[in-house]
Amino acid sequence: MALSMAVSPCPNDTFVFNALVHGRVQGAPPIDLTFADVDVTNTAAEKGEYDLVKVSYAALPWLLDDYQLLPCGGALGRGCGPLVLTNGRTDLEGATVAVPGDRTTAYLLFRLWSAKNPPANIEVVPFHKIMPGVADGTYDAGLVIHEARFTYPRYGLEAIQDLGEWWERDTGLPIPLGAILAKRGVVDPNEATEWIRRSVSMAWADPAASEEFVLANAQEMEPEVVKQHIDLYVNEFTLDLGAEGYAAADALLGRAAAAGITPAVKGLAL
Repeated sequence: MALSMAVSPCPNDTFVFNALVHGRVQGAPPIDLTFADVDVTNTAAEKGEYDLVKVSYAALPWLLDDYQLLPCGGALGRGCGPLVLTNGRTDLEGATVAVPGDRTTAYLLFRLWSAKNPPANIEVVPFHKIMPGVADGTYDAGLVIHEARFTYPRYGLEAIQDLGEWWERDTGLPIPLGAILAKRGVVDPNEATEWIRRSVSMAWADPAASEEFVLANAQEMEPEVVKQHIDLYVNEFTLDLGAEGYAAADALLGRAAAAGITPAVKGLAL
């Protein structure tokens, strides 16, 4: 019986899960794959729509009754944080800021960073519309993630804050961005962990095997940007969160709960 799975079409996800979704991981069940932006998967997971799903760490407080966090397959790292972009302005006083989702890790980091001087307005905007909207003046600033780290200068924009740098400087920990969850009572989390780790290892062992799948879903990214994207977001934490990865997640969600932004969370580890 196939398991339903939703991840983003971004190169890190297609690279990591290529072997699994194409039936190349021995012992794994067939996968019925859906591509969706993380703001969509956050909402879908709250409704229990998928057996395996990629979500924002910031969404975990609303999901862990029905899902188990897996220690692999997600996106954590250093030097990969969200950016606050503007078209010339240097502060956010009175600003309208476009964000990619209200339960994304990017927005949670933004809220923690800007708590003392919040902008006037927040608008949730599809990710691909944020940079053009800031460039044409629709929004005063935009919060961006992923490949935008490499492409924002093309829009004439400036990064007034790297939230990853802020987080790392403040905590000494990597940034927990995207998490992989397994539906309780449907997917054995230990088995799913092994499938995903095999898929990651196979991707690293033979990068060319995933190239066609990655590029076909890369939303018109150039091959060099795709490579930079994978190199940045697929790292040792993708294979195993380890003590440092769990500490990063605990720190993020602990600060969010202390600030009254999210409910408290306990027991992330398997």
